[in-house]
Amino acid sequence: MLDLGFVSAILPDYDLHAVLKFAADHGFKCVEIMCWPTDSADARRYAGVSHIDVDNLDVEAVHFLCHKYGVSISGLGYYPNPLDANAEQAEFYREHIKKLIRAAARLGRSGAAVPVVNTFMGRNTTLNVADNLKLVAEHWPAIVHEAEAHNVKIGIENCPMWFTNDEWPGGKNLMTTPAIWDRVFELIPSRALGVNYDPSHLVWQMMDEVKPIYTYRDRLHHIHLKDAKIYRDKLDRVGIMANPLEYHSPKLPGLGDVRWGSFFAALTDVRYRGPVCIEVEDKAYEGSPDDVKTAILTARNYLRQFLAD
Repeated sequence: MLDLGFVSAILPDYDLHAVLKFAADHGFKCVEIMCWPTDSADARRYAGVSHIDVDNLDVEAVHFLCHKYGVSISGLGYYPNPLDANAEQAEFYREHIKKLIRAAARLGRSGAAVPVVNTFMGRNTTLNVADNLKLVAEHWPAIVHEAEAHNVKIGIENCPMWFTNDEWPGGKNLMTTPAIWDRVFELIPSRALGVNYDPSHLVWQMMDEVKPIYTYRDRLHHIHLKDAKIYRDKLDRVGIMANPLEYHSPKLPGLGDVRWGSFFAALTDVRYRGPVCIEVEDKAYEGSPDDVKTAILTARNYLRQFLAD
């Protein structure tokens, strides 16, 4: 009913073969595969990872590995800023998203169905929300049209991408709240465009992380499983206008404030059928490769209570 997987960014030193073997060995049904450009210079944590090179896509090799290990690809992932203030850079990002869409379609025709491409909407940090929505209307219809033409969905993760001073004041991803989602879906009503929903980002924005599942049941194209811990003593000191990492931390599912029982109840209520992928960004589990593996498996063990084997 729900296919448990993980996001491959946490295994940057593995190749696709090793990622899928790890998934199979530990009971995962799917993996979201990162597809950054192989020459990416992005130094952000978990960015720049490429387990499938869409510029040199070997469809048969990918299909062979998926079949060999019995693990599917839940989606192709690439998370840049497609509305960057640097117009040339933003155009490069948008064109690479289109490459992922075409790659997903090619993999689907080969029998290794890839239903969704996951990314960010992006944001020009020098502009307000209203002016960024104008950029969405200008640049995103062409990407969505590409997805429609290839029968591929786009899942926009709802992470604000505001954590540090260089991302101040509004972050690098516009698609952060239900109010903004509504505006985006009014501008681009295509059902190909939806959400790669991560409940943790609503928690640290002091919002209900379960209600959107009911409201946007038809726009849930992919699910990320990540938790967030709010440190109330720190929040009382710095306030919500501080950089968010001053008062919260990403955590493994079960170690933060997401109400996982209510979350999975909502997914079943709305008849969601699809991937639910663990995204590991917990700094407590970054000390060694063994820590990373422990993080993935600890999250798996906690989440199994909500999922059938």
